[in-house]
Formats: sequence, C-alpha cells, structure tokens
Amino acid sequence: MQDLEYSNHTTPQDQIDSITTLFDSNKVLSNGYNSISVVHSNNLSSIVPKPFFNEENLAAYLQYTIKVLKNDFITYDTFKNIEMINVYIPSVYLNNFLFDKFGSFDYKHSSTILVENLLKKYTNSESMHFIVNVERDFFQVIILKQKKLEFYNSFNFSTKEDFIYYILFTAEQLHLNPEEFLLTFMGDIEKESELYSIVYKYIRNINFYEPSYSIKEKFGVPDHSNFVLLNQHS
Repeated sequence: MQDLEYSNHTTPQDQIDSITTLFDSNKVLSNGYNSISVVHSNNLSSIVPKPFFNEENLAAYLQYTIKVLKNDFITYDTFKNIEMINVYIPSVYLNNFLFDKFGSFDYKHSSTILVENLLKKYTNSESMHFIVNVERDFFQVIILKQKKLEFYNSFNFSTKEDFIYYILFTAEQLHLNPEEFLLTFMGDIEKESELYSIVYKYIRNINFYEPSYSIKEKFGVPDHSNFVLLNQHS
C-alpha cells in the first residue's frame, strides 16, 4: 500500500509531480497486478440519503460545504447495507495517471470504507458510538446509534483548539453530555499527543478503536491508526 499526501493548497501540477516521483522511486509500483484499488482520502465529500439522491445534481450536494469549481469531476459511492450515497471529488490526476499505466481499476472514497467498517464492527451494538477519525489536517466525526449512521461530518483543523472546538460543537448540537458519552479515537492520534490531551480536559471517557483483528505486527502501525489497512486485511 502506498500513500500520496496532499495539503489543501496542493496545485494540480504538484499532484502530478508527486505521483510521478512516487512511481519513479518505487519500481515495484510498475509491476503487473491482477487488480488495483485506490482510496481517495480528503474532506471533499458529503453523505446523502438515498431517497434524496439524484445523479444529475452531484455538485449541489457539495456546494454548501466546499467550493466546487466548474471543471471538478464529481462521483459517488453507494454504501453497502444502508440507504446512503457518498458524493465526493477524487484526485482526477491520480486516477488518470493510474489509468494510463494500468487501465481500469476500482476506487472509493475513504469515508465510504470508514463508515462501512464501523457499521460492520458495531452491527450487534445498540449503544451510541461517538467516533473521531483523525487525518493529517482534517478529522471526521461518525456517530452510530442503534446500529444506524446517526451523524457524519468532516472538519478542517490546524490547531488543537480547532480540534476540540468542533468536537464539542458537534456534541452540543446533538445534545450529548461530554461527561457521559464515550469518545473513540481512530487514525493519526496517540495518547501522548496534544490533541488527545486537550480533548481529555473536556471529555473524560476516551478510548482507542479496537479492531476485531490486529494489523500491528503485519504493518507496523497501531491497530487504531489505519482503517484502510484493516479493510485490506479483511
């Protein structure tokens, strides 16, 4: 598995250069493969209830949360086992590069995999689950209640104060008491981090996601840190 990281200010040329450099420096990527799966991880997505979804109006589902340009390519994933559609903007430059090299391949948005994995993990749980998945410069809040997706949103952040603000804001909007609910962390966060420390000042019930199987020995990363690798393992 290979990662390409882009900031919010990455230009199209920067994306092309980083893709080319990655392939030039990792010759194994040019080998032949039976299949290729690409996961686009960004905050350029919106989850839409299936009854309200119209394939002709993809841009409308994104325009209130992100700036959509005329030439943006917008696509969508259909969730398994729930009546939801994930509308998003993938990296067209990455897709085009890989298509030129390998031909057709499958791709999804990371939040599709995240939500599907969490629903599968807690399929037998009637409890409320408040989950925060941390990426490099944004994070996602997923709330499951009675085996259903109750809430999903992503937030940009650059400081620990941004981080705790959006978590507490979400809790307040959903009338959840920080003294009572359990917050589960996933992704790029550790107990020794400043993000964890500031959250613990306001929310005392915190744990880390525990998958049904470990990826630590195989991939050398904490089990809670990468739900995409967990998905590949399953």
